[in-house]
Amino acid sequence: MKPAYRTEVVTDEPAFAGLAPVWGRLYGRSPRATPFQSHAWLHSWWLSYGRPGRLRLVLVHAGGELVAAAPLMRVSRPLPALVPLGGAISDYADVLLDEEHGEAALTALTEGLAAAARTALIDLREVRPGAAAEQVYARWGGPRHRLDDSPCLELPAVAIADLIGRLPSKSQQRARAKLRKVHALGVERGCVKPDEVEGALGRLLELHRLQWQGRKVTSEHLLPRFRDHLVRAVAEMVRTGDAVVTEFRLDGEVVAVDLTLMSRRLSGGYLYGAHPRLREDKADVASMLLEAGAEQAHGAGLGTLSLLRGDEPYKHHWRPETVVNQRLLLARRRSAPLLAAAVCGAGARRRGKELVRRREERDGGGRS
Repeated sequence: MKPAYRTEVVTDEPAFAGLAPVWGRLYGRSPRATPFQSHAWLHSWWLSYGRPGRLRLVLVHAGGELVAAAPLMRVSRPLPALVPLGGAISDYADVLLDEEHGEAALTALTEGLAAAARTALIDLREVRPGAAAEQVYARWGGPRHRLDDSPCLELPAVAIADLIGRLPSKSQQRARAKLRKVHALGVERGCVKPDEVEGALGRLLELHRLQWQGRKVTSEHLLPRFRDHLVRAVAEMVRTGDAVVTEFRLDGEVVAVDLTLMSRRLSGGYLYGAHPRLREDKADVASMLLEAGAEQAHGAGLGTLSLLRGDEPYKHHWRPETVVNQRLLLARRRSAPLLAAAVCGAGARRRGKELVRRREERDGGGRS
């Protein structure tokens, strides 16, 4: 006998906290999910960044089990929309889908989203190609549109020797020399235990502040609400294997701390802090961190070592593949004008950025 599927929209914040056990089981049965869809990450994010009355969790139950979930919130600006929890500090957004329940769970979730949207647009930013949200997009019966979002750079999850072997011969020599320098300095690394996470993250954020002192830094990373979010989320994620916090020591002193998030398919270095003395000692921090991250991802049997969002030049030294996140816009017939407005707005912003880029290139060329 096939189970009956029941859909509900949870708006109650204490109920969100109480979903942790069933959410965790669904997350474990959702192979496409990333750590940014774990209950620990999303609920902690809500405690730091959520607004009362805006929570919209679209849930699908089969019997007593949660088989699909779309973690969303309602916003009114710039357009009335349902957007993913996790906001700008999360590199990937997605829905959760128990693939053992397949088409039935997908249909119920899609119908639940359509009912929840009513007069609002569903605006799913930063959807990684291959995510479960793409199945909802394919099933959607109303107006829809797909746009490119942020680029992410990805490497295969192989040993560091194999990553070096992918480089041109001269680059291989430089990469090996950088790692030999780190090893010669005597830098040691170790993963922290769950009960050590709070102290380690405090050191990470302080080192992050030091390394960016006097330079442009993401201001959000320096705020108490971000620290509170990380401490709450990561302590639990380390316990469940969804995160690894690594400390690097030199002469007994912690000189760097790295936070890497882990899922069944990929790992990604999320944030790190490094003491300026490493630069003074000519230690290449990026190579040091990549060696640790490659060892973790390869050891866990993952397929992808993600460098997450951002197209910074230093990442390209390792010849990564560029994978562009998607923005999936879904509307009902009555909210089709909102979709059109979102597409037009995105196009205008893209053209504006291109004009700024061309002007900077022109002005830079004039000064050289």
